[in-house]
Amino acid sequence: MGRLIVVSNRVAPVGDEKRNTGGLAVGLLGAMREAGGIWFGWNGQVTTTAAPLARQEKNGITFATIGLNKRDYRQYYSGFSNATLWPTFHYRIDLARFDRNEYAGYQRVNAMLADELMTFLQTDDVVWVHDYHLLPFAQACRKRGALNPIGFFLHIPFPEPQVVATIPPHQELMRAMLSYDLLGFQTETDRRAFLNTIAQQSGVQVHEDGSVHAEGNVTRTGVYPIGVSPGHIAEESAAGRDLSRQITRGVSGDTRKVVVSVDRLDYSKGLVERFCAFDTLLETTPELRHRVQFIQIAPPSRSDINSYQLIRKQLEAEAGRINGKFSDLDWVPIRYINKSYDRRTLMGLFRNAQAGFVTPLRDGMNLVAKEYVAAQDPEDPGVLVLSRFAGAAQELDGALLVNPYDRTGMAEALRTALSMPLEERQARHAGMLQVLKTADIDAWRNRFLEDLRRG
Repeated sequence: MGRLIVVSNRVAPVGDEKRNTGGLAVGLLGAMREAGGIWFGWNGQVTTTAAPLARQEKNGITFATIGLNKRDYRQYYSGFSNATLWPTFHYRIDLARFDRNEYAGYQRVNAMLADELMTFLQTDDVVWVHDYHLLPFAQACRKRGALNPIGFFLHIPFPEPQVVATIPPHQELMRAMLSYDLLGFQTETDRRAFLNTIAQQSGVQVHEDGSVHAEGNVTRTGVYPIGVSPGHIAEESAAGRDLSRQITRGVSGDTRKVVVSVDRLDYSKGLVERFCAFDTLLETTPELRHRVQFIQIAPPSRSDINSYQLIRKQLEAEAGRINGKFSDLDWVPIRYINKSYDRRTLMGLFRNAQAGFVTPLRDGMNLVAKEYVAAQDPEDPGVLVLSRFAGAAQELDGALLVNPYDRTGMAEALRTALSMPLEERQARHAGMLQVLKTADIDAWRNRFLEDLRRG
């Protein structure tokens, strides 16, 4: 069996165990440890001059990374990836922009990364590429002679054909994706949207089994909902529970219930709508005032992009408005925090929260929802309030599903969650936990790689 080569925009930091425990990193690192492998991609650094490929070994894994110069970062990362593809794929075409120079930079960086990969690619290697930054990567590799199995997994949603068509070079991008041997999506909705786009926009034949035949190549498609590591999360949440309890007691007192949300600071997460729903809850249910605490952790991301600067200003204004409206000397309803915490603290916070409030406007999966469920005490679990537009909603049927555009509906769901009887909470949690154990991160990884290697 050949090596597994994982290619992603960012490579997990070497040696940062606190950051790498759980989530995507643990699944990919586990696969590479089994057969030996390489994780290749950007190191997160922006340089003034070309940065050579750097290699670092740890636990049998090679981390191969490269820096981006300022122009490449601006055009490939901040530009086409995150100002065109990200908003469009999340159905926010009102926030998307297209610039030909940025698209050229996107293609240039994908070609540069393919050049670097070819310097160490061996004939029996299997290549697994991740996410929207690298849609044309396989095509660039094929042009350089790569015959290896190359698979791709899209972590974010794939939009309907009419939305994709708003990207001017969409036909070129869709055809480039057909250079992959296997395309993986989070949900059947995403896979079907891709196949419909290919059929309508590119005129390529799509077969009933979801395969696409184009220019002598066969591209298979599949649905691989990404999971978490429930056992590991349970250990982390138990270890972090006491520390988290001190935090929640310090801000809410022993008798107050806690609602928790953890998201990157991003307009796709529905944060403003969530704050407004909590405002509605306090307005319509005055008996909950002083009795509930909402903790929103939202570390900044992509702060050099205007739309992200705007969402931060909106959230700060909403938090200030709501706190000014309802606060008292001994109670502030919203604790809005713009910083990161280690996983043990977060999992402990999840375990101590009576409600997990996960309401993105659109999300490929949303692992926070799954982590919240896995972190709960089965004897006294909290309740997950989840957007129906998150991929996780198709698996976690024990959650209270809400429309994130309906603030009254979200407020009602929160009210239900905070008053739900123990027996019902236990039943809902048990069903969801079983789903997480069956479809965990290892099962996701193994099924994708088996399908890719099978050809």
